[in-house]
Amino acid sequence: MKQVDHSAFKVSEKIELKRINTKLDLEASEDKIKDEMKDIRKDLGDWQDVLYAHQKYSVLICLQGMDTAGKDSLIREVFKDFNSRGVVVHSFKVPSEKELKHDYLWRHYIALPERGKFGVFNRTHYENVLVTRVHPEYILAENSPGINSKANITEEFWDKRFEQIRNFEKHIAENGTIIFKFFLHLSKEEQRQRLLRRLDKPSKNWKFSPGDLKERKLWNLYQDCYQDAINRTSTEKAPWYIIPADDKDTARYLVAKILFSELSKYKEVREPQLDPEIKQNIQEYREQLNLEKN
Repeated sequence: MKQVDHSAFKVSEKIELKRINTKLDLEASEDKIKDEMKDIRKDLGDWQDVLYAHQKYSVLICLQGMDTAGKDSLIREVFKDFNSRGVVVHSFKVPSEKELKHDYLWRHYIALPERGKFGVFNRTHYENVLVTRVHPEYILAENSPGINSKANITEEFWDKRFEQIRNFEKHIAENGTIIFKFFLHLSKEEQRQRLLRRLDKPSKNWKFSPGDLKERKLWNLYQDCYQDAINRTSTEKAPWYIIPADDKDTARYLVAKILFSELSKYKEVREPQLDPEIKQNIQEYREQLNLEKN
């Protein structure tokens, strides 16, 4: 199997999405990739158990991508071996009436993972500079001061919003949240094939919406918005990784590999030491329990 340098997917300088491949050949069979995935998945689950005991960090994983990019199935496969208490998934839809009564980041703040846990954002706070940038009329529903029409949504507005997002991530990173942001980079042709499969397979029909085709016509605009958002917000503490997503097994493997490789660098994350008094009396406790057999 091809050795992959996961740092190659990390955005550390300005990128152009059209120059980045949506496919990666791992030079391995599907079964081999899945076997490797199982090993990493188990390692991640074990690491999460230690994180839970350590109780000083949390992990936030942000997943973005065009429709059909494979976010749902990636979550299912990457976190399959986690203790259910250790990972919480949030899927952010159109803001509710209550959410619109707060600032746009509020619903993301309250969904952040507790220390010791993983949180997965399936679509994220970046929807507020992606979908809303393609459809600026959605901003009007936020009822923000000074925004009374689309004419008020200027480049200065977006500059400020990107600054707020960077500050949000800086704040939570400095307070113990380890952040990963993955863009599942899908080709337009692969999306077409996946939409057709939704139509051709009765069990997948429910996933299809005519709105998918309307949004598909805005593909180039979405790509420009993603590129700008990634370039403006990939930082050392909250990096973006661009994952070739035309093959789902490869994308899942890469995300899992990146997570485990980066999290393994946190050497201070370990099980807490036993209280000296308890440690000193372990043999006594063992004897007490063994006596119960009689």
